[in-house]
Amino acid sequence: MIREIAARRYGEAAFQIARDSGREERWSEGLSLMAAVFSDLEMAALMREARISTADKLALVERSLPGVDPLALNLARLLVHRGRTALAPQIAEAFQELLDAERGIAHALVTTAVPLSDSEAKAVAEKLSEISGKQVVVERQVDESIIGGLVARIGDNLIDGSTRSQLTALKRRLREARA
Repeated sequence: MIREIAARRYGEAAFQIARDSGREERWSEGLSLMAAVFSDLEMAALMREARISTADKLALVERSLPGVDPLALNLARLLVHRGRTALAPQIAEAFQELLDAERGIAHALVTTAVPLSDSEAKAVAEKLSEISGKQVVVERQVDESIIGGLVARIGDNLIDGSTRSQLTALKRRLREARA
């Protein structure tokens, strides 16, 4: 989830530029590489170091991002100039969300009490695709406290089929019936 408004704005701007030029895939790869480079602990420390000149930081970034689309490289340079390199992973995430949305791909976080097998995850993805009308990519998570069933979050939509929520609802209905 994107927390920085600035990261979302950079991601949206990058997406517009990439889409207008028909280079979405190249930008996606470049932004992913940029996010990985700026997330590296040593690189992050160097980018925060006041004793290193901006020119030296820019040279380091240019060596670290070979073959990246020139406009994506300009974004990396802009982040260095503004001291916002820590936003790179969130920018890449925002860009990817927009690209996936345009392609009709949704991401679902599926929580189960026990790990899902690959075939079970595929079946869940197919069912969620039917419900959402989009191709769904499932990210799996285990939380034993849900007891059984599953909880799926696709964007802002929550599908709670957990045993815990069913028991809670049953408990509430029993209380209401006694009242």
